[in-house]
Amino acid sequence: MAPSTDSNVKGENSQVSYKKDINTKTDRVLQNKKHANDIFDVTEYLQSEKDKEVIFATNACSKIFCQLFYRGDLYVGDLPEEEDLMNGDRSAEEKYSIFMRHRYNNSVELLLENIGHKAFQVKETSLCALMKFVAAEGKHPLQNLDLSEHYNFPRELLRTLVEHLLSENEDMSLLISRFQEFLEMDDVRYYVMSSVRDNIYRVMGRNKKAVIPVYQNNVFALLSTINVPSSEASKMKNFLVKQECKFVYYRGIEHKRAFEQMWLVFLKFKLPSNMYKKILVILHESIMPQMSDPTLLIDFLSAAYDIGGAISLLSLNGLFILIHKHNLDYPDFYKKLYSLLDPSIFHVKYRARFFHLVNIFLSSTHLPAYLVAAFVKRFARLSLTAPPTSLLILLPFICNLIRRHPSCRVLIHRPSTAEGPCDDPYVMKEEDPAQSHALESSLWEIKTLQKHYHPDVAKAAMKINDPLTEQEDDISELLELSTFELMERELKAERKTIPLEFDTATELLKSSREVLGVHFSLE
Repeated sequence: MAPSTDSNVKGENSQVSYKKDINTKTDRVLQNKKHANDIFDVTEYLQSEKDKEVIFATNACSKIFCQLFYRGDLYVGDLPEEEDLMNGDRSAEEKYSIFMRHRYNNSVELLLENIGHKAFQVKETSLCALMKFVAAEGKHPLQNLDLSEHYNFPRELLRTLVEHLLSENEDMSLLISRFQEFLEMDDVRYYVMSSVRDNIYRVMGRNKKAVIPVYQNNVFALLSTINVPSSEASKMKNFLVKQECKFVYYRGIEHKRAFEQMWLVFLKFKLPSNMYKKILVILHESIMPQMSDPTLLIDFLSAAYDIGGAISLLSLNGLFILIHKHNLDYPDFYKKLYSLLDPSIFHVKYRARFFHLVNIFLSSTHLPAYLVAAFVKRFARLSLTAPPTSLLILLPFICNLIRRHPSCRVLIHRPSTAEGPCDDPYVMKEEDPAQSHALESSLWEIKTLQKHYHPDVAKAAMKINDPLTEQEDDISELLELSTFELMERELKAERKTIPLEFDTATELLKSSREVLGVHFSLE
């Protein structure tokens, strides 16, 4: 059955009617103060069940109140109660400004509620309208201030907006990504950082420092979009609220301090395990360089380093920066690094980064021989069960370590191992490298790998039979090598044609010579 044309007409008429109604009421409010009560009809649409009506009404409210700000028709100062309008000796103009100021406050409350609306377009429109109000309040303050001494920024409105963005029950990451546009402005960014810091204290303190996954994901989504400018004040010229008075956020050092405090407060509380990984991935590039004192992260990095697994691997980057650039003294660092070496390191997503950092940590020629030997032996033992892609990293890596530390060559040239089978004194389960007896052992594992099924692995293992050159092998290209790439390389390799039979076959299982022999015997 075909749909009724009457229903289509009604739908079009209803769409035209709400737009016409809102536009008419908006014009009446702006054109004549006598029609101020029409504002109730416009704001009522903000609570409509139809998304299009809410969006249209939001834009109308934005237009109305921005105009009222510009005209100076909103009451400035401590707002009297609406019930007191009929009492006291107030002029009609003052009563109107108080009335419209209350309507403005009601609209802001409804728009903040719509930040949690189910439709993203409604959320986005409400966010943009609220940021227009932030700009309007900044240019036309609603409080009596001496602008020669004070800088006015609508911190309370922005604080409330941030509070709704950092929901405890709903993922707001998409809306936060839309909010990133406003964080490019220096004044907005500065007060957002302060608001986020206070919000974290309040929410996490109220929940007795328990993990709140949704809330903490929202906080991380917002924090990771904030980038502070350089310390030069001359570069800070992008403001939402432009005033002649120079406030603290004109100075880059204040931004760095606010950025630092915000992150430190966030990292102070317990985090979900997946959150540690997200933070540690960006810590060394996006967080530490923007802090005034990166050494304040030592507690967080130490706690992450002690968790184990992939989280410990990722924390190495931050610890490396603190140790090499900020002279951090980390006790038992190599002992902990040694304990991270287990079969899982060959299968984690961050394998390349881990081997790159371990290579740097073991690059010093001043490390004791027993320590380097323990790492070499541990890698060699793990190589027995490692996949080919990891072995192609491990074998040249082990050779490089021996090149840097000639005292470890005894692991290759140990006469006792050539006489026959013997017990390996190396203790794999020992957590302390000093007690592992690695220097008393040999690299029999590498000898075993010379019979590996993969020809590239066997070839790499055979290099240890020859005298090691002083030039180290470059393993940088091998760090990202995948199994697929290894297979592709094998398939594309050029192969020589090898003759399998000298005589031309004339039958399925006989050569021409064998056929002739059969004929001769018959004769």
